[in-house]
Amino acid sequence: MAPNCGHLVAFLLVFLTVVSSGSAWVGVNWGTMATHQLPPEKVVRMLKENGFTKLKLFEADELIMAALMGTGIEVMVAIPNNLLDKISNSPKAADSWVNDNVTSYLFTGGVKIKYVAVGNEPFLKAYNGTFAKKMLPALTNIQRSLNNARLGSKVKVTVPFNADIYYSPDSNPVPSAGDFRPEVRDLTIEIIQFLYSYNAPFTVNIYPFLSLYGNEDFPFDFAFFDGSSKPLRDGKALYTNVFDANLDTLLWALDKAGYPDMKVIIGEIGWPTDGDKNANAKNAKRFNMGLLKHALSGKGTPKRKGTVDLFLFSLIDENTKSVAPGNFERHWGIFEFDGKPKYELDLTGQHKEKGLIPVEGIKYLEKRWCILDPDVTNLDDLADSIDYACTLSDCTSLGYGSTCNNMSPQGNASYAFNMYYQVNNQKDWDCDFSGLAVITRKDPSQNGCQFPVMIARSSSLLRHGGLFDILKKAVGAYIFVKILL
Repeated sequence: MAPNCGHLVAFLLVFLTVVSSGSAWVGVNWGTMATHQLPPEKVVRMLKENGFTKLKLFEADELIMAALMGTGIEVMVAIPNNLLDKISNSPKAADSWVNDNVTSYLFTGGVKIKYVAVGNEPFLKAYNGTFAKKMLPALTNIQRSLNNARLGSKVKVTVPFNADIYYSPDSNPVPSAGDFRPEVRDLTIEIIQFLYSYNAPFTVNIYPFLSLYGNEDFPFDFAFFDGSSKPLRDGKALYTNVFDANLDTLLWALDKAGYPDMKVIIGEIGWPTDGDKNANAKNAKRFNMGLLKHALSGKGTPKRKGTVDLFLFSLIDENTKSVAPGNFERHWGIFEFDGKPKYELDLTGQHKEKGLIPVEGIKYLEKRWCILDPDVTNLDDLADSIDYACTLSDCTSLGYGSTCNNMSPQGNASYAFNMYYQVNNQKDWDCDFSGLAVITRKDPSQNGCQFPVMIARSSSLLRHGGLFDILKKAVGAYIFVKILL
């Protein structure tokens, strides 16, 4: 009997190891706030080639959803905050949204929609309670619509919350003192109760980078997973990084609310590569490599062991995002605006120096740049021209601590003029600026500051038959849904 028991134990150990590793996953957020979009079918191909199996979208963009058909990539699709009022007040509006953005795509060979994110960070302090009372009615209406569509057990609702929804008091700043913010505590617990009743997860966005950005005294290494900062002690628990401390603050808050076993997903986490002195590719690689190794190891946090499910933020840089929080907001991508990877990243968490596969087949505008005319002598309008160019393009790389921060005033002007010129697709009249600018075919990039050439606006759907394929899939989806009805 002893040998057989030994074999059984060995089998169980192997089985549990396979199950544990198989359940761990890393997804990515795909935002689309950019002047020039990469062709969705090419981006989806890149996602598959790099092994991404989970994707989070901030809205159900039709071209992206069409490109995802038949890929098997699991999707969390979001309802934007500007629709919450309508959906919270109208079950019919909820029915319409679910029909257009879930049911229409959820068929054999369609899009594998797993979650519907209702809003995004609705209790953020900066919103001053704008969406607070809309959340539970919106959740209820969407869940009812999913149930009516016979998808209630297949597609789960969730709410991506910002980490500012919970806190530890200044008098006892440790995770075990964590609780939800008093002004939204009752509403938050009502939402948690609703999610829990449907076996749906709590989703939270955590940004260790912001701990550094918002506090000059914050210990630098504590933002990473391989640092040597003095650990934080909380009773018997020892914290060596701010991510674990942040997540456990939430877990303690959930515990106090009566939901110690609530499933938690990290909806957004990442590190920007420009727009601040701490935002660069070196730090981003260090953070994300450490994060994936830690999250997928199964060690978990001091309060909860196991793997951590997460969506990296983000896939591609977005040059029209609001910079109100900081210039770094346009530089969260692990890929550049043109789909080139910024640094090596091992998505398996094994810490290997493994390159990411770029988006292939991208076409660019001509190799032309707009710069300050070196022969111009009257610079009276220069400041106003730079301000105009930057207001209507993206000059965040010129800010303090950024990659283009060390150029001369002439270099700054040239960078601003070129960004405006590229964003407007290199039209000749967009490189004038009261006679201050001139077009050149010599790359003006300097001192680590890249003067980009913009990607060409995509007509790849027509050239490669993609539009026909999308229409064919869409018609197939419509017929399939009609048959079901």
